[in-house]
Amino acid sequence: MQENRRNFLKLGATSAAVSVLGQANAQETQIAAIAPLAAKLGLRLATYSPGKEDKPRVGVVLDDGRIVDIGAEAQRQKLKLVFDPDSMLSLIDSGDQGVAQVHALAQSAASLKSAGPTVQQVRQLSPIPRPRANIYAVGWNYLDHFEEGKAARFDKVAKDYPANPVFFTKGVNTMNGPFDTIPFDASNSTLVDWEAELAVIIGRGGRNISEDKAMHHVFGYVAYNDTTARDIQQKRHGGQWFKGKSLDGYGPMGPWIVTAAGLNLDSTRIICRVNGVEKQNASYQQMYFKIPRVIAELSRGMTLEAGDIITTGTPSGVGFSRTPPEFMKPGDVMETEITGIGILRNTIKAEG
Repeated sequence: MQENRRNFLKLGATSAAVSVLGQANAQETQIAAIAPLAAKLGLRLATYSPGKEDKPRVGVVLDDGRIVDIGAEAQRQKLKLVFDPDSMLSLIDSGDQGVAQVHALAQSAASLKSAGPTVQQVRQLSPIPRPRANIYAVGWNYLDHFEEGKAARFDKVAKDYPANPVFFTKGVNTMNGPFDTIPFDASNSTLVDWEAELAVIIGRGGRNISEDKAMHHVFGYVAYNDTTARDIQQKRHGGQWFKGKSLDGYGPMGPWIVTAAGLNLDSTRIICRVNGVEKQNASYQQMYFKIPRVIAELSRGMTLEAGDIITTGTPSGVGFSRTPPEFMKPGDVMETEITGIGILRNTIKAEG
């Protein structure tokens, strides 16, 4: 695994990786017993549009920032893909076969210098522009965040840290691009807060997934911000979180998915800046319920599916618990950074 990380995105596969690629089809019947290719190969997978009128497509971002258009490269190499190259969900659904094809195409394009434009020359979208289902989210997954909010929370029921993860969901229309604007409607909410988070993309579905097998179900990781309307979350609708966290555009994600082998969780940090000022900065190691526990608990009696998104909680430093409280307003720029993945940059924009 360390060798894979050192070679992350070099696209020159080691002999072990080449062997894995060559055996992908032969091992299809044994796939449940081994880790997926996403856990062996590090790739940056983006959804983007080359121009304003072009439909979205899936690409691999190389070290130099160029994007390999998977569909176009497959046509050039006369390779029939096992997934729709315009859909990240289709790629995730295709499992090891699809990942092997993408890796081989990107490797060839890099060696032949046939990659396309750079990320600065295209419009980057959320890697999964339209999730199939609500985004799963974990609340209070950092002890200091739970403690900082005690005095500020309208609902005083939760006084002790929960023994199990706290789950909620965000609606699919919260999904937003890594550099798109976040709408601000003062007639609905004026207390718009930031929550930087590491998100997990499920690659292999399942129910009652054991903690020791949970990481075999991870396709990759992505930066996410659980942007929240605090006045709606805390003071309306009985104190339930769903509506205040589910306004349209209140969930920017990206800038790409890093497949599982490409991220060293132990050194990953979750950071948020507003107008260039750092507000949050914590490590994955500070997360109370780590990803294997989150997946195991969430899947107990409930099926997770390929392409599901799980956001893993935010650290301390959010706006509503500061003294005095801080909230974003039109014109503010919110940056969400996950080290080893990348940065989201979203401007708050007044509607109307």
